[in-house]
Amino acid sequence: QVQLVESGGGLVQAGGSLRLSCAASGRTVSNYAMAWIRQAPGKEREFVAIISWGGATTLYASSVKGRFIISRDNAKNTVYLQMNSLKPEDTGVYFCAARSTVAVTTNYDYWGQGTQVTVSS
Repeated sequence: QVQLVESGGGLVQAGGSLRLSCAASGRTVSNYAMAWIRQAPGKEREFVAIISWGGATTLYASSVKGRFIISRDNAKNTVYLQMNSLKPEDTGVYFCAARSTVAVTTNYDYWGQGTQVTVSS
């Protein structure tokens, strides 16, 4: 089992920045690709970004590419999402998730409980 706990969400004005963190524990998390998925009110979950176990490969949704940066520190078992130039449409619950391989998907083996991000206009 892998346990994931997100933090860092909050309320920010459009154009601002936030950094989300995901602390992982349990099985060897460095063996997993880690991702951020978000869900806006009344909408389905949406892929945001994913990073390979070693950090060499990252993939982003087109809607966040150039504004968000995913990174990981395996020594700290933590994954980050730096979010810049935030827009109101970035509002939603952001989930940390883990799977064995890198893919643009919302299908993951493990999920965190989510952290709310609200961007005001």
